[in-house]
Amino acid sequence: MSFSKLGLSDPILKAVSELGYKTPTEIQKQAIPIILSGKDLMAAAQTGTGKTASFVLPLLEKIKDYDELRGRSVRALILAPTRELAVQVEANIVEYAKYLNISSLAVYGGVDMEAQKQRLSQGVDILVATPGRLLDLAYQRALFFDDLEFLILDEADRMLDMGFIDDINKIIDRLPGDRQSLLFSATLTDDVRYLADTVYDDAAEISVSPKKKTTPKIEQWLITVDKDTKSSLLSHLIKEQEWDQALIFVEKKHSAAKLVEQLGKRGIIADSIHAGRSQASREKVWNEFKTGKLQFLVATGIAARGLDINNLSRVVNYDLPYPAEDYIHRIGRTGRAGKTGEAISFVSKDDFKNLCAIESLLGHIIERREIEGFPVRKAVPISILNYHHR
Repeated sequence: MSFSKLGLSDPILKAVSELGYKTPTEIQKQAIPIILSGKDLMAAAQTGTGKTASFVLPLLEKIKDYDELRGRSVRALILAPTRELAVQVEANIVEYAKYLNISSLAVYGGVDMEAQKQRLSQGVDILVATPGRLLDLAYQRALFFDDLEFLILDEADRMLDMGFIDDINKIIDRLPGDRQSLLFSATLTDDVRYLADTVYDDAAEISVSPKKKTTPKIEQWLITVDKDTKSSLLSHLIKEQEWDQALIFVEKKHSAAKLVEQLGKRGIIADSIHAGRSQASREKVWNEFKTGKLQFLVATGIAARGLDINNLSRVVNYDLPYPAEDYIHRIGRTGRAGKTGEAISFVSKDDFKNLCAIESLLGHIIERREIEGFPVRKAVPISILNYHHR
């Protein structure tokens, strides 16, 4: 099937073609016709499935011929859990709307609000926003929702995990009831379904990428290691295997700064992004990483979703993530756009229960490899695939 079969017009098809999109992904094939029909939708789709295009492309099709907006009005609202995801989604909108006269804007905290208010004063067709900043702008009457016709909740499960439920409810209370609502989530948990019930009464439901599947083009393996030798092991792998680039995940922001310092002492230049850094510095570091100017980026889970780099060679779980679903999101940063990738995890004895939960989610045991010169004092037990975390 080609994109032309989905009911998209020539300007959108031209932009999609220039981006190298040849055939729709499964989520795009299922979601686009439903959205174009005007139905509400609840969709389960994981990172790397083409989710953003599945709702942005039909949204552009529906609003491309609308009249000019009034000042401080918004036609479509996309709620995103993080600043990084909001920026990424808005960048995708710009690409897809290249041949359309459609305006878009991303608003998020951590930066000056005045510039955002000034831009909103002209009216915006598609607004991508984090919940907190959107409410701040609404309270200051910087925007109105009278003309809003579309609401999209992106990464709904992540927003709930981050405690945004009250903000989301406050936002929904301000929106017109006569709107089309779309909810996208990596998993359709009970909490996500409860949220969906507050967004709409009756919606189509689709699900792609069953949760026990991961991209087969990602080579996954792990190394058992003692905690006190992890940084030296990482330095060894970078040098001995001549890594060109790696996104390295840690659990805590102070761990990110510490690891950058440890790598630096071994002659490896790295930088970090985490919640403790300003938005401007995070964007600068991420852009350097995307362009290849920076080879090694240490990040907390804030980068697990929404940060998109098509040619990332590998992801390293320096700290194993919890909950297990975050493993899927992290490794989804590599092996994108049909390319191959590598996901390497460092596992210590304390990580055993967490490892079993991840492997049970995947439906298979992750290959273990030994690295010469790094014997393990505290052995990690053999994996149990049907392990139940109590």
